[in-house]
Amino acid sequence: MNIFPISRAGGSGGRSSIQCLLDVGSSKVVCLIARLSPRTDYGLMPSRTHAVEIIGSGMQRSRGIKSGVVVDMDEAEQAIRLAVDQAERSAGMTVDSLTVATTAGRLSSETFKSEISIGGREVEARDVRAVLSVASDHISDSQRTVLHALPIGYSLDDGQAVDDPIGMVGSSLGVDMHVVGADAAPLRNLELCINRLHISVDQMVATPYASGLASLVDDESRMGAACIDMGGGTTSVSIFLGGNLVFADAIAVGGNHVTMDLARCLSIRINDAERLKVLHGAVGADGIDGDDLLTVSSIADAVGQPQQVSVAQLSQIIRPRLEETFELIRDRINRSGFAGALGGRVVLTGGASQLTGTPDLASEILGAQSRIGRPLGISGLNKLSKGPAFAAAAGLAVYPQIEANAFADVLRPANAIRLTGNGAFARFGRWLKESF
Repeated sequence: MNIFPISRAGGSGGRSSIQCLLDVGSSKVVCLIARLSPRTDYGLMPSRTHAVEIIGSGMQRSRGIKSGVVVDMDEAEQAIRLAVDQAERSAGMTVDSLTVATTAGRLSSETFKSEISIGGREVEARDVRAVLSVASDHISDSQRTVLHALPIGYSLDDGQAVDDPIGMVGSSLGVDMHVVGADAAPLRNLELCINRLHISVDQMVATPYASGLASLVDDESRMGAACIDMGGGTTSVSIFLGGNLVFADAIAVGGNHVTMDLARCLSIRINDAERLKVLHGAVGADGIDGDDLLTVSSIADAVGQPQQVSVAQLSQIIRPRLEETFELIRDRINRSGFAGALGGRVVLTGGASQLTGTPDLASEILGAQSRIGRPLGISGLNKLSKGPAFAAAAGLAVYPQIEANAFADVLRPANAIRLTGNGAFARFGRWLKESF
């Protein structure tokens, strides 16, 4: 169910399509089935060529996944199966392939420049293909598997930046490339899990990229902004500048670590700690009554006698972990080289971002204005899935609109991840099903 190259309404790609999307996280597995239709009113999202309507959804508690990596194939397969089945039943259709969001494989970013000589004539499409091919050869020298190879800007001669060099005159043509890489084995294990359901994988997308596509308006991505996705097992960050993804990274710290901190410090069951975090968790005392007492049962008490815990105590346990998380993210942003380009704009997504006071703490540590980001410009989401916890899943429906590229075949280096759903036979089968 991979969509064909798409363009604005009326173009050769101006037809509706179905996308099946899967977000495999450490706390939940989400499957969405979306209908993409050409749009003419672009509003705050002029880069989006298609309107997105969710026609089916499924969600299950994640099992067999730790920090985005499959640690138990059987458990992970069962969680994915149940989420996909739920989405199929709600949409009234069968899923045969998926676009998958993942943080597996220790995500990393690299930016580099390639250049070719064009002899002072007009730039042609073949010249763009040639410079991208040179860049692709450089990427293939990397020891890591490529998830995304993204041209983020072209230049002519003395470094003059241009958006579209075709038809312009110059002596040399350069391209700045951003590559998001990962270790191959964790990605392959996740794909094998999905293949067990007799479902192929069309594309794997880095979770921070998908979250940013769903949560940022076009002005933010052009002027410069960071999107921080606070998941259960990982926290990932993406930086957008000039409308392009220029940096992505992830750390193995998330909301589940907050839950374990509460369970250990209060000596309570993990399920009770999760409930306390979701219902009463806060970072600071502002806007809450810290003297309120909550009743929980100690895990060490054989007869289950309850103990009382104040909201202020919860905050004192939660805050250090979130401080650590934002400090680690701040260090990653500073090392990226793009910290000065953010313009003081940070968007928080993911389930862990919903703790009371989290945006204020992020602003304090990161030195930027922070807001909670939710899926934007997507219809058909129910009340639950409109929240920040579903940004990555929703962003997968935006991804193919942004990635539609006439030179996409050149941007698949030798060490790009090879997926069963991207083979020639699979593409031919989908073409038959969609055309007849």
